Amino acid sequence: MIATRSINKPRYIILFLCLLVSFLSACADADRKSLAFGLNAGPVTLDPRFATDAISYRITRLIYKSLVDFDEQFKMIPELANWEQLAPDHYRFTLTGKYRIFHDGSRLTSADVKATYASVLNPVNASPHRGSIEMIESMQLLDEDTIDFKLSQSDPLFPGRLVIGILPAALINQQHNFNRLPIGSGPIRFSKWIDDSRLSMTRLHDNQGIEFIALKDPTVRVLKLLRGEIDLVQGNLSPEIVQWLDDKQSITVKRKHGNTFTYIGFNLEDAITGNSAIRHAIALAIDRDAIIKYVMGESARKAGALFTPDHWAGQSELTGVAYNPEQSKQLLKAAGYDAAAPLKLSYKTSNDPFRLRLATIIQHQLKAVGIEVDINSYDWGTFYGDIKSGRFQMYSLSWVGLKMPDIFRYVFHSSAIPPNGANRGRFVDTRVDSLIETAEVEPSLAKQAEYYRELQQILFDALPYIPLWYEDNVVAIRNGIEGYVLSTDGNFDSLENTYKVNN
Repeated sequence: MIATRSINKPRYIILFLCLLVSFLSACADADRKSLAFGLNAGPVTLDPRFATDAISYRITRLIYKSLVDFDEQFKMIPELANWEQLAPDHYRFTLTGKYRIFHDGSRLTSADVKATYASVLNPVNASPHRGSIEMIESMQLLDEDTIDFKLSQSDPLFPGRLVIGILPAALINQQHNFNRLPIGSGPIRFSKWIDDSRLSMTRLHDNQGIEFIALKDPTVRVLKLLRGEIDLVQGNLSPEIVQWLDDKQSITVKRKHGNTFTYIGFNLEDAITGNSAIRHAIALAIDRDAIIKYVMGESARKAGALFTPDHWAGQSELTGVAYNPEQSKQLLKAAGYDAAAPLKLSYKTSNDPFRLRLATIIQHQLKAVGIEVDINSYDWGTFYGDIKSGRFQMYSLSWVGLKMPDIFRYVFHSSAIPPNGANRGRFVDTRVDSLIETAEVEPSLAKQAEYYRELQQILFDALPYIPLWYEDNVVAIRNGIEGYVLSTDGNFDSLENTYKVNN
């Protein structure tokens, strides 16, 4: 059962919005020329070598271009370069004509490709993406347009690993601050970062200004959308507010099934959460069906693994741990916990109102089986820093943009403990390491898929994460804004072709 107070709270927010909007002008910012995009948080970095959070990833995709990208079916496609496999451990990439000019006017060449990946591979730089490309043994420049990659082992999926935005070699050598002053070759260039809440950019083909405005409070984002101070809001809005916006004549709401994987993570070095039986007891106590139906407005699908079932390496038989509070109580009792000696846990989350609400509901569900949860919410920067540093017992987060199975090495291999990857829970399992390594060198994609499905079953049984759901992508757009199209991974790429209609 879900706490009634938690469900009804958004009704007061909507009532407040209705009353407040009635006093506000609907066109307070009609003379603004820029396209303004409302975010729940600003990017952590604008350097693609270090971007791991969703917003940084999505914005750096606009500024930089990579050698390879993926289509909506998660298949590898050329972006900056075409490729050919000369041998199992030898790939040649040839740069094409598009996106070959950096925003400082210099030309993008194979030397920039080499410098970018050399900097990621340099352990001194501590790039979190190093683990995904450490099979690169050497890079050879054949000419300005051609570069060969020699690998330490065969890798049929290697092109899909080259998705880091390319930076100018000259500026890399000068230790340029790409974090705050990015220079790429993408369709949108950086203009200025006024403060942590406002990022200004310019679209190259028409000089259209684009602003990213961080507004932590979703109510404030919605009010500014209705007033015309921002034009688009994507994600991080409660289903009740989305439905309310959907009824507004001045707003268009678009929805699309997404692959954003939301989960509960654990510190496996902790004496309590490192216990597999405890993690299973927690999973059994969470009623995901009720949360998805009554809290998320059916805007999510239950998850049992990182990849959606329609991914080529997905495990369609896994839908997560079924709700069974009685079995949860039995596991807790066997572990020595009962009403007289309840299990007590610390649960970290961001201070985003909807994420905090979900954490409160999970807290209520765990309390019903005898688990007392202390929720600690923080601003995004503090929260994310704690998770990367391992300062947690239990937390909830989401993975966005999952396309390549190298995510398994990045998240679950024992060599990927931060800062060498994102194994934030400190999960160590020799079977998992071995299976990841075997799958990576398997030449047959069909056989690779079998290995990854087996791997996902092992992870499901071990539960270093509790899979919760795949969240839908939702965007609310003011009338007069055209061309914005939602993608499966929630990227912002279509801002390249979004425009204002002349009234």
